Amino acid sequence: MNKDLPAIRLRALEPEDLDLLYRIENDRSLWNVGTTNVPYSRYTLHDYIAHASGDIYIDRQVRLIIENAEGMTVGIVDIVDFDPKHQRAELGLVIEQSYRHQGYALATLDELTDYALHQLHLHQLYVCIAADNTPALTLFRKLGYLESAALKDWLFDGTAYHDAVLMQKILSPGA
Repeated sequence: MNKDLPAIRLRALEPEDLDLLYRIENDRSLWNVGTTNVPYSRYTLHDYIAHASGDIYIDRQVRLIIENAEGMTVGIVDIVDFDPKHQRAELGLVIEQSYRHQGYALATLDELTDYALHQLHLHQLYVCIAADNTPALTLFRKLGYLESAALKDWLFDGTAYHDAVLMQKILSPGA
């Protein structure tokens, strides 16, 4: 872990996180950067929290809350589309607006990469980023992700299609 980055802790979802999850999942400004394009009810999200096993091998995904050194929630990070046969997974990350540009995304992805490599024994992580999302593209390039595909008209915002970039990072011990 880079000592210049803020200290973070990743933890499992708790019932107390329902309001945060509801706010993030229903934030229409985030729908253009991911695959979500419908609102989620509190009931659906409550049910998700209650029934997620916490076992990535069963659920094929895991969602973790990001906390800072003071115990404040700064965001959520997901490992989704987990494929144990091919040892890869997709990442999703949302940092709360008031905590952006403070190093939390970098600290989170640094810790998550270590977890993916040493606990899950993954060979690669990947992200799909809107081609015009310069901050995210810059972040993942800084972390050693390489652009592997340009995806034409990949993301639909309800009005127009937008290009995306598939980025991958091959993990190796010592990474």
